[in-house]
Amino acid sequence: MLAPLAVLMLVGVLLLSWLPFGAAAQGRAGASVTQMRLEQADDGIYLTAAVQFELPSLVEEVLDKGIAVYFVAEAEVFQERWYWTDRKVAQVTRHMRLAYQPLTRRWRLNVSPVPITGTAGFAVSLNQNFDSLGDAMDAVKRIGRLRLGDAADIGDESLHQVVFRFRLDTSQLPRPFQIGVVGQADWNIVAERAARLPLEKQR
Repeated sequence: MLAPLAVLMLVGVLLLSWLPFGAAAQGRAGASVTQMRLEQADDGIYLTAAVQFELPSLVEEVLDKGIAVYFVAEAEVFQERWYWTDRKVAQVTRHMRLAYQPLTRRWRLNVSPVPITGTAGFAVSLNQNFDSLGDAMDAVKRIGRLRLGDAADIGDESLHQVVFRFRLDTSQLPRPFQIGVVGQADWNIVAERAARLPLEKQR
């Protein structure tokens, strides 16, 4: 007789073999970081990035019903140290809330450095309005001028280790939707890229 743990492992293997080839990687392969640039301006160091992905039809249907969808972009800069682990010298996060306005038939994008929940996030958010979902998504995918800090904080190395992450944040969906999207690849929009970037002078 098989032990309980062995039975569970056998069931897991059978389920994986039953899934269509590539299904497990569908969500992971749906988004990619196509651009990263580190720039120095008079008032600090900025990161510009671009993400490429197709918005799944299921997410579009949710947006069309007037339910907001949230995206999060995050960047970290590390100082390389040969004698110890790399030291994090900067971190910044950008929260984006995209929603359809039925009365005006326009799309509104709120951009904030803090989570857009309640009045606090809306109070510090930048609002942009778009005539089409395509235009609004183009703005979501272009992550411009993420301020990482002052030049003195980042350091004067010729190359800087930067990690950029982008994701669709399902934790801010209404509770019934949070339960319903568990395990659905359409909601697994995630992209990450690490690179050693030169510090360019802002044009």
